[in-house]
Amino acid sequence: MADIRSLFATRLYRARLDAFQPEVDARELEASCLSIAEDDEAGQDWCEREGYPGYTSYASLTDLPWRFPIFADLVKALDKHVMAFAEDVQFDLGDKGLVLEDVWINVLPEGGSHGSHIHPHSVISGTTYVAMPDGTSALKLEDPRLPMMMAAPTRTKECREELKNFVYVAPEIGDVLLWESWLRHEVPMNMAEDDRISVSFNYKWE
Repeated sequence: MADIRSLFATRLYRARLDAFQPEVDARELEASCLSIAEDDEAGQDWCEREGYPGYTSYASLTDLPWRFPIFADLVKALDKHVMAFAEDVQFDLGDKGLVLEDVWINVLPEGGSHGSHIHPHSVISGTTYVAMPDGTSALKLEDPRLPMMMAAPTRTKECREELKNFVYVAPEIGDVLLWESWLRHEVPMNMAEDDRISVSFNYKWE
């Protein structure tokens, strides 16, 4: 028998946001995201200027946890999830820690999408899901080895998940997904009539 092993694992963390205290009220978080999106004129202007569908606070509001208590509570919960993930991937952090670099709101309307990208300069990135209407898009993750596969044939449709070139993850409201920041990902077109709302974030090592 041949000895065949899977090497160079790419880990994806999925958990319920309320798995750790403090609890974050989902309805209050959704209401806060929509209220901020409506009032953030600088963010709206940036989205229009850059052709970003819907709304993101990424380029306009850098202090959500300071401005809004609900986001301060959210970050306290995310800190614990990030440390759990760091233990799973066995990071040797030395005398440093993983700290929040930025956190931002995403409101993606019907027809909106977010193209393939990575989060440079960060260690762990992720998203927690606030509103996921029926039919909305899953998160699409790309095998980081894909550019090196050159002349490789395509995989069979029934291939194991660990061998797929792309994996789609359909999160539920209240889920947290974490991955290492170099992992390329995208949000395909939202086919639902209602907004897809999420809060994304980066953690750095310092």
